[in-house]
Amino acid sequence: MPTELHVIFGTGPVGCWTARALRSQGCAVRAVNRSGVRPGLMPADVEMVKADVADPTQAATAATGASVVYQALNPPYHLWHEFFPALQAAALAAAKTANARYVSIENLYMYDSSKSMNEASPVAPVSGKGALRQKMAEQVMAAHTRGEVRTTTLRSSDYYGPGVLGSALGERVFGNLVAGKTAQLSGSTTMPHSFAYIEDVGLAAAALGRHDKALGQVWIAPHAPVRTQGQMVEEACRVLGVDPRISAVSPLMMRVVGLFVPAARASVEMMYEFTAPFVVDSSRIEREFDLGRLNFQVQHPHINQPEAGKRGSVLRWDTAI
Repeated sequence: MPTELHVIFGTGPVGCWTARALRSQGCAVRAVNRSGVRPGLMPADVEMVKADVADPTQAATAATGASVVYQALNPPYHLWHEFFPALQAAALAAAKTANARYVSIENLYMYDSSKSMNEASPVAPVSGKGALRQKMAEQVMAAHTRGEVRTTTLRSSDYYGPGVLGSALGERVFGNLVAGKTAQLSGSTTMPHSFAYIEDVGLAAAALGRHDKALGQVWIAPHAPVRTQGQMVEEACRVLGVDPRISAVSPLMMRVVGLFVPAARASVEMMYEFTAPFVVDSSRIEREFDLGRLNFQVQHPHINQPEAGKRGSVLRWDTAI
């Protein structure tokens, strides 16, 4: 569908890698953020638009002519309850006005994580953010059920890869390792935790946006084969040729840091993801959209950004199905 216009609200890592996937498939893409500034990972031939998506009028104008709208927004972590509902409401309304399909980018906070998670897992949030995500997800599906907007949902665990800075495997881990510093993990280093390579999340979002069979359903993005956080760091260190250097922040330490840092304070309730197994089964989307786990990489987030003129991959592993 090369003549369709795909409008992406949000230009963080997911927005950028979704745009890259769509452009590689010949799709016209418009990316929307509050500054109008093009991130380094955003392809040069993507139209950039400045708009505050929380303003329904601005959101609708930015989505004019869209065939597909992607909601890849992410307000500051400690301000989710304040800003996220209005952002989603405006994005949904914009898709409705444009008569566009709607791809909602979400996480796994609403699921019962005591067992391996898939699309059919029980919804049983144990945190305030999980309850918020559940409510927002229900609103998306309700809009589809009412026939107002044709929606689909993509959910993922924590990201890693080029452009990912704030994740559990972002700058404090891979960035530190490349700089010769100690990797700073959250929670346990020995519990299995599923991670999603950011490029594969972008490819999955593009697939959902381009296929009507995705509509009205929830999909979990492809995830790398599950490892512990410690094993992820050990593999990265092996590729780098350095001895593993790992520190771990306990829930108690996070609470102490949270006294001074709002983002850390907002993370305390989510520490359960890193102190117990957090495992994802992503086989359904891999099977239905031929998104096999073929090229999972571990990279420093500033590496492998062609527009920035950086040299190639530093940390890498390839895994075939």
